[in-house]
Amino acid sequence: MTPPRIAFLDVDGTILDHGRTIAPSTIDAIRTARAGGTPVYLSTGRSAGDIHPDVQAIGFDGAITNGGAYAVVGDEILVADPMPEDAVTRLEAFFDAHGIHYFLQTDEAVYASIEVQTLVAQMMQRWLAAHSGDEAQSAPQGAPRFRDLARIDRARVAKAVFVSETGDAVARAQAELGDAFHVVPGSMPLPGGSNGEIGMRGVTKGSAIQSVLDHLGIDRADAIGIGDSWNDVEMFEVCGVGVAMGNADDALKALADEVTTSVLDDGVANAFRRHGLI
Repeated sequence: MTPPRIAFLDVDGTILDHGRTIAPSTIDAIRTARAGGTPVYLSTGRSAGDIHPDVQAIGFDGAITNGGAYAVVGDEILVADPMPEDAVTRLEAFFDAHGIHYFLQTDEAVYASIEVQTLVAQMMQRWLAAHSGDEAQSAPQGAPRFRDLARIDRARVAKAVFVSETGDAVARAQAELGDAFHVVPGSMPLPGGSNGEIGMRGVTKGSAIQSVLDHLGIDRADAIGIGDSWNDVEMFEVCGVGVAMGNADDALKALADEVTTSVLDDGVANAFRRHGLI
């Protein structure tokens, strides 16, 4: 088997547990692969400014962020595709009409109203308490770090994320916005309700990965993509090998070429080892 020449890794649920942990084997695998000449890229729905320092400290050759709206190769910005302002207006009108809480991402930061900041913090604390029995602990690293929505430049919005106490918010957004937007279930670890992610139609991790591959002159057959969320589907489609984490939904696993172990059970390292990257 010829090893892939480039790897793309999701962050939450792939590198970083939705709690606060990165498996040491993941760090070792990424650094060993890069030392051996394989470029390793982040491929995340997060803003570049909202990637946790512990993840950044591992070291990468570039990053796809905001679900594909931005891509950086080394220090070079390769893709910068924020939403048109009228699209942002339409999204906010949809959220307000349905009483759905939301936050907006630029590549630099995540913005939300004070009300939504408080709501998400409470949801995260309930999730943490359910998993640790200790509400006094800090919020998981999966929690966004917010700025005040009143300060956002709406010409720079790359993506929206929404949270709802009801279970049908994703389906409703897909039905009403699917003509112009890419709507997928989100990966925030909430104790109930639903959450989702919205970007422009055609702007996905897969589209940004293709731009990176074209720029580097690497065939898509030589790429491996590893993830656990619904915004990883297009990454699986573009990469020659799409690998779902063991902690992914079963329906998502069915769309991948193969399944590795879970995020804290050496999932990334086992996938790298299987494909000769380490």
